[in-house]
Amino acid sequence: MVVTQENVAVNGSRRLSPQEIADILRERINDGDLKAGDRLPTQAELAEEFGVERGAVRQALRVLQDDGLLTNVSKGSPPRIATPTPAVGEPQPTMVGLAPRLTEAFSARHVRVDVVCHTSETLMLALGEPLRRIHAGDLCPDSIAFRVLMPSREINLAFPVPVERDSDVDTVHRRWLTMRNAQAQVLRHNLSAIRSTHGIDVQIAFRALTFTPPVKLYLLNGEEALIGYYIPTKREEEYQSQTLEMYDALGSASVLFSFVKRSGQRDAAFVEESQNWFDALWETITTDLTLS
Repeated sequence: MVVTQENVAVNGSRRLSPQEIADILRERINDGDLKAGDRLPTQAELAEEFGVERGAVRQALRVLQDDGLLTNVSKGSPPRIATPTPAVGEPQPTMVGLAPRLTEAFSARHVRVDVVCHTSETLMLALGEPLRRIHAGDLCPDSIAFRVLMPSREINLAFPVPVERDSDVDTVHRRWLTMRNAQAQVLRHNLSAIRSTHGIDVQIAFRALTFTPPVKLYLLNGEEALIGYYIPTKREEEYQSQTLEMYDALGSASVLFSFVKRSGQRDAAFVEESQNWFDALWETITTDLTLS
């Protein structure tokens, strides 16, 4: 839905400051008059409504962007109302919470996403929304860089493993490896496709971990860290005409906890240390990962 401006100006005879304009728009967002995904009026329309110069409107929009309320500011088209970050104490499952955070991250000019995961299934699915927005012209980053860490095919995984440790080890491992490779190839293809269709500088690289990660971690533009625990559970799955009984973890159900740099010193320290941890793994004990 495209948001239209109100017909009545709100500024009276005194010119509003950029902060006052931001506060009025923030109130409209909080009241639900402007909803996630809606477009704001153009800067010219807002300037006319509030009786100010466009420069004041631009400053107000930057304030709201810094507060995480707007996306696509200064992209040549009216900004959109951002999907809100889940409130503290209200974490969401990965399948629900990751897509809007990725979409928000893709509003940056230079997108950088670092991931530690067991397979890239949830990442592959969550990426659909920001890519759709790129194809629709709502998002237009100049560059996108992905780095993904996943377990090596050479290690003995902690999970998935057969419930009976002496049976079907190779079959369970082969099933996981097939999934890991196929999902990563789709992820790479979907990202690379926008390089040719939109001229965006896209880089994606994979490296192999020498251990089974107990958590999944998403680092978005060095500003936000999303972390969720892999919780092993007993389950059965049909694979190649046989029933596999195994201990496995469903990453899509992992609850994501968000830490944002601008939220305070504790969150900022967590984001920075998580980035340091990822960079150290990438540069030291990981190896090249072959998707075959």
